[in-house]
Amino acid sequence: MQSIVIENISKSYGDVKALNNINIEVYKGEIFGIIGPDGAGKTTLFEILTTLQNSDIGNACVDGMDVQKEHRDIRNIVGYMPGRFSLYQDLSVIENLEFFARIFGTTVEEGYDLIKDIWVQIEPFKKRYAGKLSGGMKQKLALCCALIHQPKILFLDEPTTGVDPVSRKEFWDMLKNLKQRGITIFVSTPYMDEAFLCDRVALIQDGGIMKIDTPESVVSSFDRKLYDIKAGNIHNLLKVLREWENIHSCNAFGQSVHITLKDESQGSDYILDYLQKHSIEAIYIKEIVATIEDCFMELMSIRDENNN
Repeated sequence: MQSIVIENISKSYGDVKALNNINIEVYKGEIFGIIGPDGAGKTTLFEILTTLQNSDIGNACVDGMDVQKEHRDIRNIVGYMPGRFSLYQDLSVIENLEFFARIFGTTVEEGYDLIKDIWVQIEPFKKRYAGKLSGGMKQKLALCCALIHQPKILFLDEPTTGVDPVSRKEFWDMLKNLKQRGITIFVSTPYMDEAFLCDRVALIQDGGIMKIDTPESVVSSFDRKLYDIKAGNIHNLLKVLREWENIHSCNAFGQSVHITLKDESQGSDYILDYLQKHSIEAIYIKEIVATIEDCFMELMSIRDENNN
């Protein structure tokens, strides 16, 4: 059963096309991730689905309700956590929670069962102003406020951006627990590694969906040999590799470079020989399994080739 259906959604701001013919189905009780960098169109899509703005073209339904015609009903059954901390910073933790409960015509007591596992972590700070909380605590408070009216569907727009790794892990553990309660979770993130915490993902760039599948299937669809290369000077390494006529793709990954070759009959020794001939020193080469980020970069390359 579908919780969210998005059909041919497009949205522009002047000459900028934020969303371009988006089609997605999200099933009840799954964690569905929208994976892409800043500016890819994630927030615009979330605002359309949570009835904060309308699309130019296309339509969407949330829990069977039209986002334009039944927006008031939709707002009662969804929880929304925007990318920026949007709670009242000059109210205390408990005052924020009570305020959002009243907005939805409920009480903290009525919604407590759903938030109790999260609330016990921030209750010791319940009298502290929200603006004085750490990033991780703000995140947990915002999630409690989004859940206090016991929504069927939870929209989380980049909820872990700028949060420390420990808090990121804790947050995803909370989402898994909420999924077990039957809540559908629609979450966006710029962190490619978080894709594997979702049941299915949509990879988005420049307002367009490049692929929708399980994270495992996205990675297994990468059908080229991939090499991880390090050297004493990464800038020289990148320059030499990008000038090589046999390079199919070449992308920097931290202190490494990931490449694929046009001629895949050749291997590590062939790459080593080329680099040594071009005075690259302290070379490390290893064939590796692709990550979601590698797949994302490959899909971008294919898209760009098709558009040219």
